[in-house]
Amino acid sequence: QVQLTESGGGSVQAGGSVRLSCAASGDNFRNYHIGWFRQAPGEEREFVGVAARPGSGGSVYYSESVKGRFTISRDNTKKMVVLQMNALKPEDSAIYSCASSQAALSAIRLLRMYSSWGQGTQVTVSS
Repeated sequence: QVQLTESGGGSVQAGGSVRLSCAASGDNFRNYHIGWFRQAPGEEREFVGVAARPGSGGSVYYSESVKGRFTISRDNTKKMVVLQMNALKPEDSAIYSCASSQAALSAIRLLRMYSSWGQGTQVTVSS
């Protein structure tokens, strides 16, 4: 099992950028997909993107709402996954969390397939 801690976040104006980091501790980081999710007030938690584990190809997948604006990168040596968010919109405001999964690739967008979660970090985008 891995333990995850997010950092970064804060407040930014629309069109700006924010960088979030997810640092992992524990063994076998390379065996886990690391996903990013977000939850706005009154909304359900939603999938943002995921960096698949190297053994499953190591690709990155995004939700349609962030594709082209957000970039996920993974450093297996540093046990770190970064979410770079550009061209932010007010509707991107949410608590962002990273989480780990060992699911099959076909299921890595599903919230229920993630078992270990970070504490979350707030991102607020003002218009």
